[in-house]
Amino acid sequence: MSLSSFRLIELHDLLSRGESLDKSVVSKRFGVDSKTFQRDIDRLRLYYSEKGLGEVKYDRKNNCYRLESKPTQLSKQEIFAICKILIESRAFNKQEFTDIVDKLLSLCQKEEAKQVSRAINSEKVNYLELQHGKTLVKEIWNLRQAISAQRVIQINYKRADGELRVHEVKPVGIVFSEFYFYLLAFQMDENLKYPTVFRVDRIQNVKVMGKIFAIPYSQRFSEAEFKRRTQFMYMGELETVRFEFSGVLESLLDRFPTAKIEKKTDSGVIVSAEAFGKGIGMWLRSQGDKVRILREER
Repeated sequence: MSLSSFRLIELHDLLSRGESLDKSVVSKRFGVDSKTFQRDIDRLRLYYSEKGLGEVKYDRKNNCYRLESKPTQLSKQEIFAICKILIESRAFNKQEFTDIVDKLLSLCQKEEAKQVSRAINSEKVNYLELQHGKTLVKEIWNLRQAISAQRVIQINYKRADGELRVHEVKPVGIVFSEFYFYLLAFQMDENLKYPTVFRVDRIQNVKVMGKIFAIPYSQRFSEAEFKRRTQFMYMGELETVRFEFSGVLESLLDRFPTAKIEKKTDSGVIVSAEAFGKGIGMWLRSQGDKVRILREER
C-alpha cells in the first residue's frame, strides 16, 4: 500500500469516528505540505459524495474539517429515542440489550455518542431484564425465516404451568406486546380460523420440518391487522364490543385502533371496537365507571 493510500485511510477513519482534521496537526503527523493536505480533503469529499455518506465541511470557528452526516443516517436524537424504547420495553436480556445499544451508539459521531451515552447511562447500568433471561434475537430471526419460507416447524413449548408440550405448527407471524415476543401459528391438526399464540421465550426447541404449507395470497395473515384487534395477547373469537366511554378519548383510540365513535352522549361517546378474545373486556372493566358495556357480538 502506498503512503498516500494509507494516509487517506487514516484520515477517513478519523472523520468517520467524528474526529476533526486540523491542517497543521495532519501535516506534522504525516509530513505533508498544505497542497497535499488540501488534495487529500478534495479526494475525501469526492469519496463521501459518491457513496452518499456525508459531506466534509470546513469549520471556520475551530479552523478544521469535519464530516457532516447525511439526513438518511440516524441522528443522536433518534438514537436516544430508540434507546429509551428498548429500555422501557425490556424486550431483551441484559447482554443483548447492551450489545444493541452499543451498536446504535457506534452509528453516532464520537462526541454525539458521548452525549447519548451520558443521557442513558443510569438506565443502561440498571437495566432490569425479564425473569426468563433468554437470548432471543437469533431465535426470532430463525422463526421469521421459517415464516418467510412457509416451512412447518415442530416446537417444544413450556406452558405457564410448567407442562412441556410438543406442537407441529404452520408459523405465520411474530408480534411484540407487553414485554414479550409471540409466535403466531396455526396448529396442523386443527382447523381454526385464527392462529394460536406462543410466547417465544417459552419455546424450548425448534425443528424445521420438511413440509411446506401454502396459503392463498388473498388469505395471507397480517401481523398488523392481528395486532390492531388483540389486547394483552388474550386469544379467542373475533368479537365486536359496543360501549359508552367517558374517559380520555385519546387513550382509548390509541389502545384500540379499530374503535369507531358512533355518536356523542351527555356523558361521553358511544364506541364500537373489534377485538380477539377477552383482552378488551379486561381493559374496559379496569376503567371503572368511565365505561358502560352495551353489547358484545361475535
